[in-house]
Parts: sequence; structure tokens; C-alpha cells
Amino acid sequence: MPGYSSEMLEISRKASGCGTTFSSASSARVARSQAIVLLMAFGLVLLPAAFGAEQWRAGAASTRITPEKPLWMTGYGFRERPADGTALDLNAKALALEDPQGQRGVLLAVDLCGLTRAITDRVASRLETSHGLPRSAVMVNVSHTHCSPFIEGYLEGLREFPASVREEITTYRLWLEDRLTEVAAKALDALRPVSLAASEDSADFAVNRRNNPADQVPERRAAGTLVGPVDHRVPVLTLRAPDGKLVAVVTSYACHNTTLNFFQWHGDYAGVAQRELETRHPGAIALFASGCGADSNPLPRGDLTFVETYGRALADAVDRAMAKPQKTVSGRFASAWKDLPLAFDHAPTSEELTAAAASTQAIDRLWARRMQARLRKGPLPSSYTYPLQAWQIGEIAWLALGGEVVVDYSLRLRRENAGNLWVLGYSNDVMAYIPSERVLTEGGYEGQTSMKVYDHPSGWKPGLEEQISEAAAALLKTVSGAK
Repeated sequence: MPGYSSEMLEISRKASGCGTTFSSASSARVARSQAIVLLMAFGLVLLPAAFGAEQWRAGAASTRITPEKPLWMTGYGFRERPADGTALDLNAKALALEDPQGQRGVLLAVDLCGLTRAITDRVASRLETSHGLPRSAVMVNVSHTHCSPFIEGYLEGLREFPASVREEITTYRLWLEDRLTEVAAKALDALRPVSLAASEDSADFAVNRRNNPADQVPERRAAGTLVGPVDHRVPVLTLRAPDGKLVAVVTSYACHNTTLNFFQWHGDYAGVAQRELETRHPGAIALFASGCGADSNPLPRGDLTFVETYGRALADAVDRAMAKPQKTVSGRFASAWKDLPLAFDHAPTSEELTAAAASTQAIDRLWARRMQARLRKGPLPSSYTYPLQAWQIGEIAWLALGGEVVVDYSLRLRRENAGNLWVLGYSNDVMAYIPSERVLTEGGYEGQTSMKVYDHPSGWKPGLEEQISEAAAALLKTVSGAK
């Protein structure tokens, strides 16, 4: 398979640039898109090295999980009625991997705001029964779109529902567990020879929302004065059949998937990016895994124009990454799991609960009632069992962290752990925000007040960043086989 000519490489470099910059002129955006289309049209994509003795196998599958009737939406407290339509279908996708020694794992990438540990454990248990997979080999990541249905057990402190709505929520949860199990099994049953290759690019629409007021972002972006930590990396893993045809592509980005806030189902920018990639590469399945974007937003936001722009920007970054010389992924698959107890800072006093019950804020009043009801049954929990998971895919490592993880973690963990490391948040259990020590000290929504909508007795006890970082490093060492 021929690579780029020097002339085509220069055309591509000049037209596409090294990243997506929203302050550039529209003509530059058109040029970048034309360059990508031109490269694809001529088949000028550098394929990985020829298939060798060490043969990976993979399978991919997708299923629609859009609710079949109106359901209440999650993510925003202002939504006081069910969804009234579908703007873009919600999907659950599965990627199954098998290394040359027969070790297997399956990634579930799901267009939902969050899932509970109870749900993902039940799905994993069914896959262990049907396909012999250990819990560590089943990874579940949600895109965190807020245009998705209320999930049983998730964000229980957001609002109360009557029994009739609760029944509908349970019915959807049961149906969802069946869909997740089925799509994972379909991917596992479709394993076939593939070559794996990795590359990366960047997209710059993520903005640190704690440091940049939303109404000031356009001006700051134009002036180059945005502040606060962000992670603009777009890592890419491609899987190709022996004839070079793209079977699946996996990517990640560290940014809240919250461009939209209306009353229709939609996968937000991550859903648009997947749709765009599957349109550009017929027959391939595109999967998105959320990074550590809990304190980053796509800004500006609020309408379909923005969500299309950001989704295409992410798809463009993936295509640019695939158009580069990719590194062939060889080696083995390994997985590991760690349950880490994270302590809450304190148990709320009766005075604290009484004051919250009289608050003008509905969230405070609901939190107080729920805590008081739980206290009548016994002591409140003093800690939470936090899940960490690590995969080794040849030379690539995936670290999957539970909860809404702030960007400090991905930046720190990639700095402290060598190699091609993907740090994913929103994985296996979205139980709360996971602030760094810096964010915990600063407080605010990610550091403290969000714990009420997540139905916890208090914020986290200081020290969680070090606990998580140490446990993550140990897991990565385990799957790498390092002594």
C-alpha cells in the first residue's frame, strides 16, 4: 500500500494544520475538510504493517438504546417534563478484543449520562456466564450526554418521582441491561483477524469551565487568553481487516458532553462525531470513550449549530490521526481491577440537615430529606467503594476511572506513567465528581456541592487524589507485566 507522496503530505499539512482552532477563518475550516476528503478519496491512509504471526482478533457491534416512549431526562435540574422527541439516536457500542494468546476483553461505549456499579456489574456477570470474561475484562464507559434518560440509581438526589414514573425508569433499566449484554455478546461472537494501530491528534473546543466564565469564552479564545488546565489530546486506535478495510475506530476526548440542554434525545458532540466517522468510513463502527473532562465544557454551547461544529471537529481530528503514519500495536491483552475505599469528609450533623431542609434550594431540601430517611435506618456510610480498571493492549494502556474525573488526573497520570496511556473517566460507575486535591480545596460545584445531587452525605475526605494515583500506578504496573 503506497504512502503519501511528498507533495500530498505538504498539501495536507498546509490545509489541515496541526489541530482545530475555532478562531480561524471559515475558509481554513473548509480547506481542512477538503484535505481530509482528498486524502480519503485517494486512499492515502498509511496502513499498519502487514499481518504477522501474532494475530489479534476483534469484533464490533452497535445497538440503538433510544427510549421507545417518552421518559424523563437526566443531567439538568430544570427539566420538569419527559423528553418530547429524538434529534439523534442514542446508541450502545461494543468492541471485543482477543490477543494472539486468546485473552479477551470487551469495551462498552454507551450514549448515556451515567450508569451505576450495580448495572455494569450485572452486565459483566452475564458476560462472565456466557463468555467466560472476568470482571476486569469488561469495561463500560458512558459519553455523559445530558440528553439521555434518567437511569435507576443514578443522580438520585436530582429529583423525586411518583411511583408510576419509577416503574417506567425500572422498565427502561431492565431493557437497557439486555441491550448492553446482547451488543457485547454480538461483538464477542464476531471476532475476526485484524491489525491494530495507534496515532493521535488534537481538538481545542474544550474549555476549563471553572476558570473561564461562559459569556467571556469567545472573547478570550479570540485573544488567546483562556486559562485553566485542559486536555486537548485525541488518541485514536484503529482496527483493520486483512484487506485494509476499517472495521472499527476508538477515540477519546476530555470534555463534558453537554453542548445541548433541550428536551430531545441526542448523543451531543460525541454522538455527532461517531455519526460523522461512520458516514465517512462506511461499514466501520466508531466508538467514543469519555476522558477526564469533568471540569471542561464545550464552549460556547446551547444549540445544534455548536454541537455539529464540535462533533465534526472531533471527527476531523480522528481522520487527521488516521492519515498520519500509525504505530502498529502488537503484543498481548491484560486486564486488572481495583476497588478502592474513598472516605467521605464527615457525617452531616442534625443541625446541618435541619438547615438544609429549610433551604430555598430544592436540591438542598431533597438531600436533607433523603439523609434523614437513611439515618432512621442506621448510620450513614463513611466511605464509597471506588472502581479502577486497567487494560494493556499491546503497547497501549487504558486506565478507566469511575465518576466524573477532573482533568488534573489525566494530566498527572500521563506525566507519571510512561507510554501511550489513555485515561478515561465516567467508567463502570458514575457515582460522583472526582476532584483533584486542588479542586477539592477550592470547593465549588465539582469539589463540594455536586455531592448532594449524587446523594452522598458530604464531600470527599482530602487525600483522594494521592490514593487514586497510587492505585492507578499499581494497576498499570500489573497489566504491563513490569516487575
